[in-house]
Amino acid sequence: MSFSNTIISPPMFLPQTTRYNTHEFTFTHVVQPQPLVRGSCSISRSRICFLSKFDQTFSSPVMEEEGQKKLNLFSESEEDEEGYSKELDVAVRAVQMACSLCQRVQDILISKTNHQVQSKDDNSPVTVADWSVQAVVSWILSECLGSENISIVAEEDVHTLSKSNASELLESVVNTVNECLADAPRFGVEKPKSSLTTSEVLEIISRCNSTGGPSGRFWVLDPVDGTLGFVRGDQYAVALALIENGEVVLGVLGCPNYPMRKEWLGYQHRYHRIVSKLTSPNSESWNKGCVLYAKKGSGKAWMQPLIHVNKMFVWPNHAKQVFVSPIDNPALATFCEPVEKANSSHSFTEGLAHSVGLRKQPLRVYSMVKYAAIGRGDAEVFMKFARTGYKEKIWDHAAGVIIIQEAGGVVTDAGGSPLDFSKGVYLEGLDRGIIACSGASLHGKIIDAVDASWGCSSL
Repeated sequence: MSFSNTIISPPMFLPQTTRYNTHEFTFTHVVQPQPLVRGSCSISRSRICFLSKFDQTFSSPVMEEEGQKKLNLFSESEEDEEGYSKELDVAVRAVQMACSLCQRVQDILISKTNHQVQSKDDNSPVTVADWSVQAVVSWILSECLGSENISIVAEEDVHTLSKSNASELLESVVNTVNECLADAPRFGVEKPKSSLTTSEVLEIISRCNSTGGPSGRFWVLDPVDGTLGFVRGDQYAVALALIENGEVVLGVLGCPNYPMRKEWLGYQHRYHRIVSKLTSPNSESWNKGCVLYAKKGSGKAWMQPLIHVNKMFVWPNHAKQVFVSPIDNPALATFCEPVEKANSSHSFTEGLAHSVGLRKQPLRVYSMVKYAAIGRGDAEVFMKFARTGYKEKIWDHAAGVIIIQEAGGVVTDAGGSPLDFSKGVYLEGLDRGIIACSGASLHGKIIDAVDASWGCSSL
């Protein structure tokens, strides 16, 4: 995939009309001039005028009687305001931008080994993309929702970047952040008036210092979940969730390498190489990469594709509703587990799968892509049982949990209790492990099997 630094944005003071043609429909996009929403963030309201029959698998919030569709980013009703519509719209755009950034960095990492990969204290890898995504998402949330309203729990801090020997790494992060923000108008967000300085980038990264807790509102961000998969050219995710009074109220999960055919998920470590051979750098035929999102209580989860280079983001960006799989027969079900053996027990899940009747080989996938696979119906079960001493972190689960739940699935600990996001950065009080299923029937069978097998485990 090739990337261009060309910024495609209409003048903010003039409407601009663009005609799009696809095999499903033809429509005209009219961007109307808008005042700033807050600070320096401007999210364009769009009017989509459809000229041919609209595929009903795509969704949009409002249908006008004349056959036109008017898609406003922010709802003006008090009811929708309480439903986190504004926050969700901003979060989806932020994750779309973050995924674009990650794709750019991953292409560089695959082509050569350089200073863009570092090791954290626990020896897990961290890349330029981790810090850059954290900076970009922090900036967008603050500018569009007001910095006084933003509290963020995130995985990375500025400790490594602030070291005297990290000047080259820090320079790469600053450049990557500014390249991404310069492209912001393509996503309906006004770019900064000038490039961010090194101190400004460090400051917006350091804003992500919340420790969570049982009260108030805070965002949870994993900038690159599955960094090992990321550096290997495999699966990874950008995960953003909003938690209020200890409960996840919205989640957005960006999966830049998620293929449209689930069989491709099994090509670990070879994914990037195989796809690169199948498609030309400028090809748009390989429709990989998606963003899933959901709001609490809506009973709906949605998926939209990542936008291609040089395309404008137009809400709802061909979004369609996704559902969990209807399969409840264990023999037909696909189950996911982590690739890494360091923080999960493959042997226990293997024995558990056999006792339940799961006959298929496990789908071992990096990151929260496992949650996405269940949420959109490509798999039925995700099981994770951590080894002694490992503590699950809220940013590794929050966005994925609400997407599965709103798509019709079930996520609990191994005792059947909901995951508790109110105890800080860790999922404290977790009973043995985490079980996510497409339905209650499968979930109940696995809970029973855990109870029957746990005494024989070494966990």
